[in-house]
Amino acid sequence: MMQPRLTGDELLDALEAGTVRAAEPQADGSWRVESWVKEGILDLFRASPVVPMGVFRDKAAFPTRTFDDSSGVRLVPGGSAVRRGSHLGSGVVCMPPMYVNVGAFVGEGSMIDSHALVGSCAQVGRDVHLSAAAQLGGVLEPAGARPVIVEDGAFVGAGVLVLEGVRVQRRAVLAAGVSLAATTVLYDLVHETEIRGTRENPLEVPADAVVVSGMRKTSGAFAERYGLSQACALIVKYRTESTDAATALEEALRP
Repeated sequence: MMQPRLTGDELLDALEAGTVRAAEPQADGSWRVESWVKEGILDLFRASPVVPMGVFRDKAAFPTRTFDDSSGVRLVPGGSAVRRGSHLGSGVVCMPPMYVNVGAFVGEGSMIDSHALVGSCAQVGRDVHLSAAAQLGGVLEPAGARPVIVEDGAFVGAGVLVLEGVRVQRRAVLAAGVSLAATTVLYDLVHETEIRGTRENPLEVPADAVVVSGMRKTSGAFAERYGLSQACALIVKYRTESTDAATALEEALRP
């Protein structure tokens, strides 16, 4: 039976409760984008006037959220904001300043560190660590586009960029400074393969992969003359069930 498509405050309430999501994990491990959710958020943006909110001015439908003891969320004082229509599970810790935008989902026990961004409709699993200045891109349009997805147990290092619907599968580790977009080529040094995505089907980082920044030689006479290289992303190892993220990174980055 098809779930009724909620609108207005009912939609925002359901998003906050986590009973409705912009993208839903499926039993086979895939994800289904719920385009009607993003369409509903966009309708609210269009219909909602801009009003004063203390020292701020924003769309009336999207004030910042507050949390009571029953939420289990720890929102540390100091300039953070969680927008209406986003879900934070019990045990989530938010270190200032950070921001979670409308439609986002952050699972239980996850950490959002200082200067981190969880963009609109981004999906973050349980026990994920978003390190300082990590940026998960947001998407509302086109409504059918997959949002950024970071699955359970993943570790996202400081200053990492995950954009354009990239999916980071469970327990993957992204070392500091890694940048991933829909069409980024990911070089798997373990299996000696290339992992590619497209705008329509963005890049997917395999489960347990440990990803670091690398460089690859740029082709062409001009590039060769000046010794130019391009940044790239490398899978240098895979975590085992007994290997935590810190150990995996230490081993991967050891000379």
